Amino acid sequence: MHAFLALGLVLAATPATPSAAATELARGVHLIRGELAPGRQPDGNSVLFRAPEGLIVVDTARRREHTRKLLDFAAAVGLTAKAIINTHWHLDHVGGNVLFREEFPGVRVYASSALAGAMTGFLAHFRADLENAIPKYADKPELLEQFKGDLALIDAGPKLAPDEVVTASGPRTIAGLPLALNLETHAVTAGDVWVLDPASGDLVTLPVPFLDTACLERWQASLAHLAKPTSRSWCPGTASR
Repeated sequence: MHAFLALGLVLAATPATPSAAATELARGVHLIRGELAPGRQPDGNSVLFRAPEGLIVVDTARRREHTRKLLDFAAAVGLTAKAIINTHWHLDHVGGNVLFREEFPGVRVYASSALAGAMTGFLAHFRADLENAIPKYADKPELLEQFKGDLALIDAGPKLAPDEVVTASGPRTIAGLPLALNLETHAVTAGDVWVLDPASGDLVTLPVPFLDTACLERWQASLAHLAKPTSRSWCPGTASR
């Protein structure tokens, strides 16, 4: 649901990419854009880091078509997906976790704990709405496909959930790459993770977050926090990328 925006620290992009769907933002950092098209659910943007031990994927999208682009990227660069970082629990950011876990059984997912609450709250209500909508749209196969796809994602439950719960901000080494995983609470969702390498995951959103789960005051406070130089100064490896 939320579009990726780098925080202005990416140094230089080069034209060479290993995949037509990918845009190289900096050495070893690629973007595959999501879509927000009329009449269908969106896909969030995805960022891929080529780490020393394999591929790190930030957000895996909702629809299989987008997730397949990420898997094709992994194949093109000859890397195993070692880690997924989910910036928040919305389906257009975590839905592809299911397919990634099927193709890369050893992949580790990093995210906040907010999905657990969403499964018994927002997503439970959304699931009920989908079940009620299906009989009403029997003559609209495209909508039915979307509804059933979202039902399947919600029912996947544990296959969406993190292996490593991010409970506080701090430095981590993931797949051999030093990163900072930073936690904001009650901004876009109850728990939002942003990544400093120095490119940011998509707590920063254009034009604004969808406010069905966002808290406006905490969103503003989180943006103010991200804007402070002290939020970025301690990230290991910042000067070298």
